[in-house]
Order: sequence, then C-alpha cells, then structure tokens
Amino acid sequence: MWSIAIRQVLLWTLVCGLVYPLLITTLCQPMHMQVASTGQAFSKPGQFWSRPSAVAYNAASSSGTNFGPHEPKREEQTTLAADAPADLRYASGSGLDPDITPEAAYYQVARVASERKLAPARVEELVKSQVRGKTFGILGHERVNVADLNRALDGL
Repeated sequence: MWSIAIRQVLLWTLVCGLVYPLLITTLCQPMHMQVASTGQAFSKPGQFWSRPSAVAYNAASSSGTNFGPHEPKREEQTTLAADAPADLRYASGSGLDPDITPEAAYYQVARVASERKLAPARVEELVKSQVRGKTFGILGHERVNVADLNRALDGL
C-alpha cells in the first residue's frame, strides 16, 4: 500500500514539477515579445492616442475603475465626444491595454493627418497596414497596437 502511494507522489511530482512547467515554458517562448507589450500614454496631437488608463499605465498597480456604465464620474474621465469609440473614452479592465480597435484608429486619422500635414488617405493606409487579426484566427477581435502604429507613423 505504501509503495503505491510513494510511486504516485513521485509520478505527480515529476509530471507537475518538471514535465508541465517545461512544456508550458516551451510553448510560450514565441509569445515572449507580446507579454512585454503594455499600453503607453501618447498625448501629442500628431500621435495616435491609446486608451485612457485608470492607473497611468503603471504595471505595478494594474486595475480598472469601479465605475459602472451609468456612473457620472465615468463620463467625466474623457474629453472626447460621445461619438468617439468606447475604447478611446474608457479605460480597459487592466489599465495597461496596448491595443485599440481599428475603428478607434480610423477615428483619429483626420486629427493625426492634419497635425502631421499628411494626406488622410496615406494615414488611413498606414492604419490598415497595422491592423492585426484575431488571435489564432478566432479569439478576440481585430486590433491595432498604438506604439507600433506611432513608430510606423514616425517612419513616414
């Protein structure tokens, strides 16, 4: 009876303590660059703006707000018009989201093109080139990384 218990402890120690961690580490290696990507505060008129952050993009205190959809203070957080996409008006759940929707990026094209004295069609094409698809083709939604988009914009 004790020998079965000892074998089970050894087996599950090996599986859970060695095999599983090595498997997960190996599978996650290609994603190491995505893990480091957190939102940043872009506020210059000639840049695309990120989502607002309830924690000022401080990864040590990742958090959203506790404002519900009918909370008046939630509306005070933004200076954008009510027709602006929600991801430009409200903070994400973590306050660190590096991505916005393509709609939010296209919403900013006229402002950015005007500030940079570029043709809006050229800026729209840049946004289009930066749209990333759903993860594995099925998870989440299309998105645009704001830091990558602003780097590409600086390269024009």
